[in-house]
Amino acid sequence: MADWSYWLIGAGILIVAELFIGTFYLLMIALGLVFGALAAWLGASGALQTLVAAAIGITATLLLRRTHFARSGRRPAANDPSINLDIGQRISVPQWHAGRARVLYRGALWDVELQSGQDAQPGEHEIVEVQGNRLIVTR
Repeated sequence: MADWSYWLIGAGILIVAELFIGTFYLLMIALGLVFGALAAWLGASGALQTLVAAAIGITATLLLRRTHFARSGRRPAANDPSINLDIGQRISVPQWHAGRARVLYRGALWDVELQSGQDAQPGEHEIVEVQGNRLIVTR
């Protein structure tokens, strides 16, 4: 087998591994291996093939880190309505005691706290965050 075929087999293995793991970093390393195969096909020495594969793989990985694909776009689960379905729901608070209350919500008693900067007035409130068994609400 030619040297370039080993590089492509390695790239194929990394691409399959990426499908199971779900990270783009393995694809960037596989890209480096493809360039290593290209260098081998062009007749470069083994050391130069390795250098090309490493340089392209590292450069692609560093460039990937600068894109939005590398950054987690997730918000904390405590205030993410796509994870916590209680966010945005309305509850009725009959009375407050020092910025805290206990209310019946979904068939259970919950501790309720006001979001900072809010006035403690009885009435309808919207859930903006869930911290354990505490609901953080705003008017």
